[in-house]
Amino acid sequence: MSTPSGPGRAALQHAGMRASNLALVLGQVADAGPLSRAQVAARTGLTKSSVSGLVADLVEAGLVTESAARGSGPAPGSASGGAGSTPTRDRGRPASSLHLDRQGAAGLGLEVNVDYLAAVVCDLGGAPRYRHVVTRDNRGPGAGEVARVLDELAALARAAEAAAAEQDLALAGIGIAVPGGVTDDRLVTAPNLHWTDLDLTPGLGALPVTPLGVRLENEADLAALGELWFGGQAPADFVQVSGEIGIGGGIVVGGRLFRGAHGRAGELGHVVLDPDGPACSCGGRGCLERLAGQDAIIAQAGVTDRDELLGRCRDGDETSVVAVRSAGRRLGVALATVTNLLDPDAVVLGGLFAELAPWLRPGVEESLGRHLAAPLRVLTSRLGADAAVRGAAGSVVRRIIADPAGYLALSAAGGAA
Repeated sequence: MSTPSGPGRAALQHAGMRASNLALVLGQVADAGPLSRAQVAARTGLTKSSVSGLVADLVEAGLVTESAARGSGPAPGSASGGAGSTPTRDRGRPASSLHLDRQGAAGLGLEVNVDYLAAVVCDLGGAPRYRHVVTRDNRGPGAGEVARVLDELAALARAAEAAAAEQDLALAGIGIAVPGGVTDDRLVTAPNLHWTDLDLTPGLGALPVTPLGVRLENEADLAALGELWFGGQAPADFVQVSGEIGIGGGIVVGGRLFRGAHGRAGELGHVVLDPDGPACSCGGRGCLERLAGQDAIIAQAGVTDRDELLGRCRDGDETSVVAVRSAGRRLGVALATVTNLLDPDAVVLGGLFAELAPWLRPGVEESLGRHLAAPLRVLTSRLGADAAVRGAAGSVVRRIIADPAGYLALSAAGGAA
């Protein structure tokens, strides 16, 4: 294939530069807005005329809005023309400000967990505009059970699409959080669901059609991204640990998700604490989630479900509190190992662990203090069980902000990435 030359090459270079500059401007508005056009020019190094053209394109595309300046004339006592006046603009007149358009493109996040399905719609600013959770046992290896789960997920997605449309939001893409390893949009294994080596693409055909299409991601990775983007407290280097029936971990280094060579980094639930311990769904024995996951805590507390567990902890039931603190100590041992390897600034307790934090955290900190040379911050997620599905929806929004030109081209073509 020959390389374009002459006018064709120049056109490609121009298109590439425009795409890069659109992303640069939109990124500044997303991360530091509201900003004036002059502020965007100063922050990006682009000329004011270039910024004006790019902003006009982003406004037309429904990605940016511009609020009008208040006041229509010069401030009292300011120069208004003639000798000695300032020709740039009237002093005292506020510049108009640029904001993300929260009434345009939106991201749909879906989550398949062991005992529930969830959907969240986020606008371009990342704010949740719709949320719905369905309690359901999704475990089962058979093709029929997998199909039933995906059918219900599609129904959940269509309801979310309708709710978004009622708010004049158009779904730009769909992110799906699953409790297992994902490679090239294929679910490699989800031990707690008993799903192995599945191409879910055919089963997701009933989902709404969107410009950016559908992407599968590990739920713990998306929970870490949700915490990074929306939690409001996570540093640039942290480990997110999500406790449910399984235990997942997400690793963020320098503000970016660390996936590992094969996309399986952060499998905290399968850190072995006792080689002779109970058998795990992964095929091993004595894994952390078998000793400190939801089912293990419920069994030790002698309760029937998580709601009863939380209620008894709040009431000060000694057996329940001891069970949770014991799980916290085991979790702390695993986190100490991770900390000695990765040296994060903090760990964030998410999912059920966030709900149990008042009784779990003392045990975690006890083990960390015993096994680490220096203190480690232990934070409680502000997103709780919504971290993964918020991360899934946010991943769509972040793709738009990172490449608005690509998103607009797909929208115009009616295709999917």
